[in-house]
Amino acid sequence: MWLSDFTLVLANRVVPSGSVRLEGDMIAEVVEHPVPEGMQGHGATLFAGFIDMHGDMIEQELEPRARVDFPMRVALGSLDARLAAAGVTTAYAAVSFSRGAREGERRSFEHTSGVIRDLAEARVGCRVEHLIHARFDITFDNAVGVLADLLDEGRVDLVSLMDHTPGQGQYRNLELHIKNRAAHFGISETDARQGIATAIAERSRPQEVLLSNMREVSKMCRNHGVALASHDDDTVDKAHLMADLGAVIAEFPVTLEAAEIAVERGMMTAMGAPNAMRGQSYSGNLSARDAHKAGLLGILAADYHPAALLPAIRALADQDPNGLAGAARLATVNPAKALGLADRGEIAVGKRADLVAFDHQDRTLMTMRQGNMIYSNGVLYKMPVSVRSVA
Repeated sequence: MWLSDFTLVLANRVVPSGSVRLEGDMIAEVVEHPVPEGMQGHGATLFAGFIDMHGDMIEQELEPRARVDFPMRVALGSLDARLAAAGVTTAYAAVSFSRGAREGERRSFEHTSGVIRDLAEARVGCRVEHLIHARFDITFDNAVGVLADLLDEGRVDLVSLMDHTPGQGQYRNLELHIKNRAAHFGISETDARQGIATAIAERSRPQEVLLSNMREVSKMCRNHGVALASHDDDTVDKAHLMADLGAVIAEFPVTLEAAEIAVERGMMTAMGAPNAMRGQSYSGNLSARDAHKAGLLGILAADYHPAALLPAIRALADQDPNGLAGAARLATVNPAKALGLADRGEIAVGKRADLVAFDHQDRTLMTMRQGNMIYSNGVLYKMPVSVRSVA
């Protein structure tokens, strides 16, 4: 099957009016001219399918309102459709073990381990390939054993080490955190301040305990061949520590200095597409655009909104030395490389036919995973079968 007359965003350049031939689930041929047969794109832009290594959406789909629980089949079905419509073909669903959660709440280790097992079963037959990203709160030592069981069962594909104790990391700006928390929960700043003070007291752990937890998780990941990521590195020392532990990705570095060390130590930095699209961090931390301008941004992640991926790529393309092709690598080639997904991530012969096409207004026309159509708005099928020129 030919996809003809598309603007092809390759790994290192953009080819106008190119064509791609698919055989089964693979890309068999790429040419730099239209062909007379197949699906005609009429200049629509074709990217490799986006790889989202950090998406928090499944937790929101499972509990769209406080204490309102949805079944996994409903939650995952909704998320699966949203991801496919945004051009995501491989998605790491981020689920969290958090010390601050009480039993039965969204991030308790009982609830999270159940979610991971349910997700592993429910993902069979989905449009998007769903992988599992376990976010491990280093202050929650009770979850070490639970994570070990899940790794032994082969249910986890990526682990990140996080500490959301207010006053450091993502929430190092306490005054801004108080304002954001008050606005999010519709409470007074006084109540928000008290809640944060309680959280700090509950989550405080001796440094040797935190280091022990991190080392244990790092060892388990190495033994199981699972990639390890750091999260919210805010100091040079923390970035060095995470590199020493074997982290290959530095998620959402909080400062430029931490991002510099992460890259220097061989880690690939990942930041949120909403941050890049908006030009600023919700938490008042490092801007993804500033990190990219400094040559320190390696990966764009959906974070909490998959539809932000393409606008983020467009926003960064203007300042990328390789333009659109360079910016697109942040959601395709680079995450594939960091996560060991050698079979996908670019439009090239021998790669999986994971593709997404956008029209001239950046609306998703279609998404394909392994050569199968997983999303279509129907427009391409209505276009006349003709080409502008044939080489």
